[in-house]
Amino acid sequence: MSNRSKGWGIAVAACVGIWLVQNGSENVTPPVPSAAQAFAAGPNAHTTAAADPLAPSAPVRLRIPEIDVDTPMVGLGLGPDGALEVPPAENGNLAGWYEGGTAPGAEGTAIVAGHVDNKRGPAVFYALGALKKGNRIEVDRQDGRTAVFTIDAVEVYPNKAFPDAKVYGRADRAELRVITCGGGFTEKNGYQGNVVAFGHLIGVR
Repeated sequence: MSNRSKGWGIAVAACVGIWLVQNGSENVTPPVPSAAQAFAAGPNAHTTAAADPLAPSAPVRLRIPEIDVDTPMVGLGLGPDGALEVPPAENGNLAGWYEGGTAPGAEGTAIVAGHVDNKRGPAVFYALGALKKGNRIEVDRQDGRTAVFTIDAVEVYPNKAFPDAKVYGRADRAELRVITCGGGFTEKNGYQGNVVAFGHLIGVR
């Protein structure tokens, strides 16, 4: 599937749950974020503290300690259909970022995508839905600096009701979105939605 915003789109491939289908594991699906991890009715962020944005620099590695993610990063472009390309499915431990948009740590909304599974089993963002507000995401950059993000919310959206503006919309600080497939799963149609972790920059090392 693809979701478009302001002339560009994003697609997370391998949403059919190949590993789940092969193993007859419809009941062994990735974690789904709880309602407590969604945006509150009041202020959107659990903290208003934010670090000043950095100058643009390409990311080289991403870490999410709480779910044991430590992955190299690859730049992603757009395919012929205007949807974001995805990392090679055969490499389960690889995340990609939209290099035609904002670099993580720079002002704006940076987009990161990765597979939830492949034919060998769970992939890099399989446990994304288990994250909680206040967990950290660290992004090493080519300039030698590490951008540290705090998670403001983790939400799941059905494919047919993906909120483009909310996920991809312009930000006046350094924000991050990490996206993978998720939601309900059926053997016939695969994953029925996307899990999105929302974060903003709170520190630099």
